[in-house]
Amino acid sequence: MPSPRLLVLFGSQTGTAQDVSDRLGREARRRRLGCLVQALDSYPVVRAPWASAGRANRPGASTAWRRALSAADLGDGRAWEPRLSLARGGGDKVAGGAWKREGRPALVGQGDPPDNMKNFWRFIFRKNLPSTSLCQMDFAVLGLGDSSYAKFNFVAKKLHRRLLQLGGRALLPVCLGDDQHELGPDAAVDPWLHDLWEKVLGLYPVPLHLGIIPPGVPLPSKFTLHFLQEAPSTCSEEQHVTRTDPQGPPSELQPFLAPMVTNQRVTGPLHFQDVRLIEFDITGSGLSFAAGDVVLIQPENAAGHVQQFCQVLGLDPDQYFTLQPQEPGVPRPARLPQPCSVRHLVSRYLDIASVPRRSFFELLACLSPHELEREKLLEFSSAQGQEELCEYCSRPRRTILEVLGDFPHTAGAIPPDYLLDLIPLMRPRAFSIASSLLAHPSRLQILVAVVQYQTRLKEPRRGLCSSWLASLDPRQGPVQVPLWVRPGGLTFPETLDTPVIMVGPGTGVAPFRAALQERVAQGQTGNFLFFGCRRRDQDFYWEPEWKELEKRGCLTLVTAFSREQEQKVYVQHRLREFGPLVWELLDRQGAYFYLAGNAKYMPADVSEALTSIFQEEGGLSGPEAAAYLARLQRTLRFQTETWA
Repeated sequence: MPSPRLLVLFGSQTGTAQDVSDRLGREARRRRLGCLVQALDSYPVVRAPWASAGRANRPGASTAWRRALSAADLGDGRAWEPRLSLARGGGDKVAGGAWKREGRPALVGQGDPPDNMKNFWRFIFRKNLPSTSLCQMDFAVLGLGDSSYAKFNFVAKKLHRRLLQLGGRALLPVCLGDDQHELGPDAAVDPWLHDLWEKVLGLYPVPLHLGIIPPGVPLPSKFTLHFLQEAPSTCSEEQHVTRTDPQGPPSELQPFLAPMVTNQRVTGPLHFQDVRLIEFDITGSGLSFAAGDVVLIQPENAAGHVQQFCQVLGLDPDQYFTLQPQEPGVPRPARLPQPCSVRHLVSRYLDIASVPRRSFFELLACLSPHELEREKLLEFSSAQGQEELCEYCSRPRRTILEVLGDFPHTAGAIPPDYLLDLIPLMRPRAFSIASSLLAHPSRLQILVAVVQYQTRLKEPRRGLCSSWLASLDPRQGPVQVPLWVRPGGLTFPETLDTPVIMVGPGTGVAPFRAALQERVAQGQTGNFLFFGCRRRDQDFYWEPEWKELEKRGCLTLVTAFSREQEQKVYVQHRLREFGPLVWELLDRQGAYFYLAGNAKYMPADVSEALTSIFQEEGGLSGPEAAAYLARLQRTLRFQTETWA
């Protein structure tokens, strides 16, 4: 009989589910179980050997891949969207404290699957799948979410039900990790894992002559770094990024190096936040996009941080290496060129400016030769030490680079082979596209709020991508930014006579500028925009454009300037004032309603304003108004894109 193996598949927008999936993979290896950890859309689900029409005998069956574990992930913001996948998942947990986010993140609270499991999600819900499709599969589903959102762990719950419908057998009830818990998702994840291993080891006991590998013993690294004696004669790194022979449109593996045309601050000098309108030239890129789409940008670490990291770890940034997997079948990271310089690895691949997760401390403790540092690292990685870890790391937003500086003896002893096990890859940041190709051919514009805030740490916390973009000045010389485009969460009606109501306070107005440019160019005039900001003279984005469209009869603009009077006025207040118009548009003219902006309070306040309008103007009861709103959501006539 082949040795038993676990299959761990994840859906992860920001790496949290992937991190927890990797943790499960490590724990499997310690229990002498083979384990494949992979994104859902990277795994050929259709050809999976356990997807079959008959229920085979379970323990002792000849199929090696018979167990699938399932997990869910949100976005990488302070508030987690319920996103899940067939595997283990995690959420970027922050128990308290400030958690800022830059640009336009993945959607929050919409119950949509992450990008790397959307193909799987469409497939698994095909109506023609037989009810015995997964009859050979034992599974477990782990979701991570935030119970303050209406669709808490929606994908995890729905996937669990669907796998049962297709004949799978659940090893455990679905696990619902909650970021609102004082210990974060781990409060649910840790006991669930304990129960999971009891189930799995009951079926596949650890061989007596081997035993479990103790937690303090480091597992072999995924890769080995073979350092070269001299630099290669050709520069493989720029060739790796440049699309010399593009296969289809730009993508994460082959981004387009877009020249930056302008980088202009659009907030007044007295405004607390630096917000930029940035324009790229996409001539010859093959990029195409519509209103509601987003652009993905791959950032870089600051040069000073790269130098500091190399110093702390004793690395030569100019040395080149090749990467070799330790196990057969493990692919090299597609984004890393071969050979690669240490500088390229640290500046463009390793996310050294991110806040480390618990798994970082677990591995660091295994690698530490220093007794006192190792003792502290073990405490941070234990279930009992999570509150102290939160106080040390999560609340003040301490970065990986800063943590390594706090544990110098350990950092100096990290074998280079473990760099890719220890430090997560740097993920692209998503921004709503704020322009239309119909209005700006061969151009792509974004509105970027530069993230900077203070914690108790001396250095201000800065958003990696927004700060990097703000530092680029095309007036000083050519600037190129790697980017690509994907569909966003907002879709606009194609019919010319369908009105749209758009509510976009602050930078939430960005996708609506693209929509307005597109709709006006197509002759669509039923456009209603509710825009809110602090002050007319400081952060009223694109005021001249809105005024011009008003003059042309293409736009009805309603503004809310919250700080220009004693009592604050927000977009939800202005919606109520225009209640008769809103009801007329929605109920009698079939309008679509769109909402984009911060997820903390505004979406709930706007929804409450709408239900009040339905009651006051439409004469509906409370339950009827709630049902009316739900029907708008179900038919996509009420769409939201929010972030934390």
